[in-house]
Amino acid sequence: MIPLYKPYMPDQLPELDAILHSGNLAYGKWGTCFEEKLRKYIGNDLLVTTNTYASAIQTALTVLGLQPGDEVIASPMSCLASNLPLAAFGLKVVWADIDPAMGTLDPDSVKSRIKPQTKLIFHNHFCGYAGYIDEINAAGKEYGIPVIDDCVEAFGTVYKGRKTGNLGTDITLFSFQTVRLPNTIDGGALSFRNKEHFEKALLVRDFGINRAVFRDKHHEISPECDISQPGYGATMSDVNSYIGCLQMDVLDELLEKQQKNAILWNQWFENNMNGVFRLNRRKETRPNYWVYGFLSEHKLDDMLRFRELGYYASGVHLNNNNYSVFGRKEYLPGVEKFNAGFVAVPCGWWVNREK
Repeated sequence: MIPLYKPYMPDQLPELDAILHSGNLAYGKWGTCFEEKLRKYIGNDLLVTTNTYASAIQTALTVLGLQPGDEVIASPMSCLASNLPLAAFGLKVVWADIDPAMGTLDPDSVKSRIKPQTKLIFHNHFCGYAGYIDEINAAGKEYGIPVIDDCVEAFGTVYKGRKTGNLGTDITLFSFQTVRLPNTIDGGALSFRNKEHFEKALLVRDFGINRAVFRDKHHEISPECDISQPGYGATMSDVNSYIGCLQMDVLDELLEKQQKNAILWNQWFENNMNGVFRLNRRKETRPNYWVYGFLSEHKLDDMLRFRELGYYASGVHLNNNNYSVFGRKEYLPGVEKFNAGFVAVPCGWWVNREK
């Protein structure tokens, strides 16, 4: 059966053995290389990598100065890996409803949840399908609340001709976990609109250390270097970064395969499926097609039908407001309607729809 997700890895990793035996395994030459390739790709120089996606979230929350007890508005219709770190940081997660035809935050619902305690809007772009970016950013600006674009599944997604990470949002988060493109086995990144936030993130991800002045001319730790910023050990290793560098060299080719698969799925659905609503009817967006999504009136039947055809279909995520860790469950009609109908089928670089 053709899987819904599959980790990509280059056939050859010619420098890997040399890196492993170099004595330089931590963030270094290849970490810098990977960041430069990412910056060039998305068109934003204010980007840093981290060792995990959860570390990227922690870094972002620390950079913004959030404190335990602060409220964050988020979508429950997203990956648990996005929302659980918010609760672990001590934030109170306030769910907003979604547009049931999109799977992403409804701007009107977001505005209705804003209170004096609201310190952040966490905007998930469900399964690589871009949400109401302009509208959510405008709401954040109107109320003086920072917005994070949660692109855990949306690296390479395009909105109005620009890639995620370069859309004017305060901070954008990416995941490079095994089933993402690119994947570094594990890792993440943050892209910033504000240079001060970027410079602070460089410290936060590395124990608050400014490496340029951390050691003196004798390579001893300098007492002149003060540590004034709390931080984490969140830098990406050179092993992971090297894998990321190689994947960036073929990323356009892989994403192009996914775009072609999506076009062929569009044609197949027009000829073979009645009573379904395909996602991405908006001309201003171009998903990365991490998966190909549609809304069905008979979700389980259609999932099983595609599995019989040899494609592992799935609902992907369970809406997170089901989990008691986030507090009392709240009924959200858009979330319930979307979750009742959403099905994803494989669309990745490993799928050949031309057969």
